[in-house]
Amino acid sequence: MEIKKLQRLTSNPSLNWGNNGYSTDIIYSVSSIEFNSSFEFNLREKKLSYTKVWEIDSDDINELNTLIEKDSSFGAFADEELQGWIICEHRTWNNSFYIENILINEQYRRQGIGIMLIKSAIKEARKLNCRVIELETQNTNYPAIQFYRRMGFNITGVNTRLYDNSEEIAFFMTLDIE
Repeated sequence: MEIKKLQRLTSNPSLNWGNNGYSTDIIYSVSSIEFNSSFEFNLREKKLSYTKVWEIDSDDINELNTLIEKDSSFGAFADEELQGWIICEHRTWNNSFYIENILINEQYRRQGIGIMLIKSAIKEARKLNCRVIELETQNTNYPAIQFYRRMGFNITGVNTRLYDNSEEIAFFMTLDIE
């Protein structure tokens, strides 16, 4: 597998990548407590089966291409064919590096490609002298949260109202660049 900068998506390779989504038997339950002038969120692992599948359409490809054109995204290639991506953006207003989307062909998952893509993003963020790398995922995407935590990310924010689906809560995760 070769990791190199993405130039542009001319088609939607994810149509042939199998299941775009995740399944888990554990999610994070989020509760909040407000008392006088203090407010806190509590996150707890909860045994609950959850599956999410999504499709990437031509509008999504156009939006991803808008970010890819900013020259901070990478693809995983096997025999010159794209098998995964990490779509990123350097946000100059706060000197951060934002991971918008990471997706790998189902047949290539659990082979270290996600690690290689994250490491490429970290290297790019360091090259750009960014102070942090940020991303957002759902409380229900336990496998992704655990992966990001293994890569050094911490949960640094919660938004209980970001999604239409009330079962899903946005977790913002950050990796400090050293």
